[in-house]
Amino acid sequence: MKNHLRELRNGRKWTQEELGARVGVSRQAVIALETDKHDPSLDLAYRIAAVFGADVESIFPNPHLDGLLGGSR
Repeated sequence: MKNHLRELRNGRKWTQEELGARVGVSRQAVIALETDKHDPSLDLAYRIAAVFGADVESIFPNPHLDGLLGGSR
C-alpha cells in the first residue's frame, strides 16, 4: 500500500518522533508506516488522518477499491 504519510509529515515539518507522539506510536512505527513495511490498524489510520485533518483514504489508498469497482478508479 503506497501511502502519503511522509509527504504530509514533511509538509508540516514534523519529525517522525513528533508524529509518533501525536498519534501514540514510536518513531520506529512511523518509519515502518512510511516505508510501507507495516500497514496501520484501522484505529491508527483514523488517528493519523485526524492529526492531518484528512480522510483516511487520502493518506492510505484503499487497495481493494479498484477490484470492487472494476478498475474504474
